[in-house]
Amino acid sequence: MQEDLRLIVDLLIVLATALGGGLLASALKQPPLLGYILAGVVIGPAGLAGIREVVQVETLAQFGVTLLLFSLGVEFSLGKLRRVGGVALGGGLLQMGLTVGLTAAAVSLTGWLAPMSGVVLGSILALSSTAVALKSLAETGQTESLAGQAMLGILIVQDLAVGLMLAVLPALTATGEGLGSALGFALLKLVGFSLGAFALGRWGVPPLLRFLAQRESRELFLLGVVCLCMGIALLTQALGLSSEMGAFVAGLMIADVEYADQTLDYVEPLRDVFGALFFASIGMLIDPQFILTHAPLIAGLVLLVMLGKFGVVVPVTRLFGYPWTMALIVGCGLSQIGEFSFILATAAQGLGLISRHLYLLVVGTTAITLLVSPVLLQWVVGFLEQWQMGTPPPEMPVAPIFREHIVIAGYGQIGQDVAQILAAHGCSLLILEQSEGAIAHLRGRGLPYLCGDATSWGILQRANLPQAQALVVTIPDLASIRLCLKRALQLAPDREVIVCAPRREHIDTLYRLGATKVIHPDFEASLGLSSHLLTQLGVPPQEIQMELAAIRNHHYQDLNLAEPACLLPLSPPSLSSAS
Repeated sequence: MQEDLRLIVDLLIVLATALGGGLLASALKQPPLLGYILAGVVIGPAGLAGIREVVQVETLAQFGVTLLLFSLGVEFSLGKLRRVGGVALGGGLLQMGLTVGLTAAAVSLTGWLAPMSGVVLGSILALSSTAVALKSLAETGQTESLAGQAMLGILIVQDLAVGLMLAVLPALTATGEGLGSALGFALLKLVGFSLGAFALGRWGVPPLLRFLAQRESRELFLLGVVCLCMGIALLTQALGLSSEMGAFVAGLMIADVEYADQTLDYVEPLRDVFGALFFASIGMLIDPQFILTHAPLIAGLVLLVMLGKFGVVVPVTRLFGYPWTMALIVGCGLSQIGEFSFILATAAQGLGLISRHLYLLVVGTTAITLLVSPVLLQWVVGFLEQWQMGTPPPEMPVAPIFREHIVIAGYGQIGQDVAQILAAHGCSLLILEQSEGAIAHLRGRGLPYLCGDATSWGILQRANLPQAQALVVTIPDLASIRLCLKRALQLAPDREVIVCAPRREHIDTLYRLGATKVIHPDFEASLGLSSHLLTQLGVPPQEIQMELAAIRNHHYQDLNLAEPACLLPLSPPSLSSAS
C-alpha cells in the first residue's frame, strides 16, 4: 500500500511540475513540451531528485509514446500529402537521405564514431519537431503560406519515416556479413506485418469500430480503441519491430474510417496527459551538470546541427522551385531536432547502437535547438518582411495588354470562386499565382495569368495595376498580404483593393494599411445565413441589404456588440407562420 501511494505521489509531482513548466513556456510563447522537459530536469535525479519510482514513471511514460504515435497515424491522410506536392515526398526523403549520409560520412572521416553509429546519429538529426515548427508557423502567420505548406509536407514525411526507422533499428545491431541478412529479414517482417495490417484495417477494424459505436458508450469506445492500439503495439514488439511502430500502424488503420475523428477526440486527452509525462521523463534524463561540463562541445554541436540542417533544407527546397525567401524560412523552421528524435535515441541506446555519453550529448543538443529555433524563425520572417518592403521597385516595362481588368492575387479556393463568378459576367481577369498546380488549372480553364509571387514588384508592374479596375487579394498569409497591399498601393494609389483577411484580428490592420474593403469568410457566412433566414421571416430584401451593408461598413464590429446599433429592432414572425 505504501509503495502504491509513493507512485501516486510521484505521478502527482511530475504532472504538477509539468503543468508549471507548460504554463511558463506558454507565457514565453514557446511550445508547452519545452516546459515539460524543463520540469523533468528540475525534479529528475540530476536535479532536485524528487522522484523515487523513476523506473515506474518511465514505464507509464511509454504509454504516452504509444498514444503519440497512434494519434499521428490517425491524423495522417494522403490528402494532406497530395496538397503539398513534390516537395513533401521528394524533398522530405532527399533531406533525410542527405542528412543521414553527410552525418555518417563526417563522423566516420573524423574517426569520432563507427559508421553504423553515424547512420543512427544521422537518422536522429534528420527529424525536426512538428510541434515546435507548427507553433512557430502560427505565431509568424506563415501556417497557410507556401513556405508553411512546404514545411508541413516535409514534416509529414519525417513523421512517417519514424515508424520505418524504429522498425529497422534492431537489425542494425548485427555486424559484418550478418547485417545484410538482418536488414533483409527486418524489411521482410515489415512487409509481412504491413500486409497483415492492411487486411486488418480493411476488413477487421471498421466492423469493430462500428460495433463499439453502436453501443453508444464513450467509455466502451475508448476502451476498445486503446486495447486495439496497445494490442497491435505489443504484437509488433513480439515480432522484433517496435511497439511505437505498431502504435503508428494502428492509427493508420483508423485514419480512413468514418470514426477517425471520433477516435481522435476521445484519445487526445489521454495522449496529452501521458505525453506530458513522457516529455517530463525525457527531462529527467538530462543532466544539467553534464551540459555545463560539456558546454563548449554542446554549443558547437548546436551550431553545427542547425547550420547543417539549414544548409541541407534550403537547397532541397530551392530544387523544387521555391523562391529563396521561402526556402530560407523553411530552412530555419526545420533546423531543430524533433521530439521523435528522443524516442529514436532512447531506442538506439537501449539496443547499444549509441553510447550513454553520445545519448546525453544528443539530448542536450536537441533541447537547446528546440529553444533556439522558434526565436530564429520569428527573427528571419520579420527581417525578410522588412527587407522586402524596403526594396525599391525595379525598372521594368509595363505590359500594355492588360487594361480595364480585375487582378486576382492568389488562386486558392476563394480566388477560384471569385474568378468563376466574374468570368461568368464577362469581366476581364488576370490571375497572379506561383503554384504549379494552380497554374495547370488556369491553363485548363484558359484564364489569363502571370506566374510569380504576387508580392513581387515585377509581377505587380506586369499586371498593369494603374490600368486595372480593382485588385482582389486572396493570399492566405498575413505577411504576404501586407507586402502585396503596400506595393500595389505604391504602384496605383487610387486603385480599389479588396482583401480577404485570414483571421478576424487582421481586419483593422488591413484597413489601416489602405485596403478599400476587407472581407472575412466567417463573418460573411454569418451574414449569408442571417440574410436567408430574414428573407424567410418576411423581412423586406431592401431592409436586409441595408443592415448587411451597415455591418460591413462598420468592419463587422457590430457583430461583437450585444445590441448592434445598425440593426433595426424587429419582431418577425416565426418560420412556420412566414411560410
